[in-house]
Amino acid sequence: MGANFNKANVERAYARWAPIYDLVFGAIFERGRHAAIVEAERIGGRILEVGVGTGISLPDYARSNRLVGVDLSEPMLRKARARVAEYELSNVEGLAVMDAEHLALPDKSFDVVVAQYVITTVPHPEATLDEFARVTRLGGEIVLINHIGAEGGLRRVFEQAFAPVARWLGWRPEFSFKRLTDWAVRNGAVRVIERRPMPPLGHFALIRFERLADGERRSAA
Repeated sequence: MGANFNKANVERAYARWAPIYDLVFGAIFERGRHAAIVEAERIGGRILEVGVGTGISLPDYARSNRLVGVDLSEPMLRKARARVAEYELSNVEGLAVMDAEHLALPDKSFDVVVAQYVITTVPHPEATLDEFARVTRLGGEIVLINHIGAEGGLRRVFEQAFAPVARWLGWRPEFSFKRLTDWAVRNGAVRVIERRPMPPLGHFALIRFERLADGERRSAA
């Protein structure tokens, strides 16, 4: 892990972005956000959005779902609370400052965990994913939208050139899909069920994991 990926630096980065986050990233990430919501609502129920940020996704969920949002950035959450009030989102159970690597939430307490553009910004992605699996009920799902590093070709060349800017933004541009599949095997309680390219230009992907029942748990070789 590089120096850019400690929690204090991530907090500072997103405090800087909070006032303009929706304006800059709203349209760019809109299709990914909506795809994640569609997949989460296919299961529905109680949904945890990790890295809820300014709450830009919250009004788009059906009111029949119960939502909890957590984020490391208090400035982002202030905007999310204002959005909940503005849209009268009575289905939002709570918004809290919380470290994704140490979720102060009970085991198996959510039907779906959604994390959009989060997993490459945290200092310890695998430990964070372990927490996602812990709080997901058996048969539930983890839905990620994230940049996945290209294995080769022109997109890899572009990503390598863009890497210094990406790290300044708080992203880890070299993050590979294999890192996620290796984590799933080591964790043993989840399996990958989908990887879908997402715009812009396929630089991002929707990845779904199923939380396995206890009898289906695998152990790493």
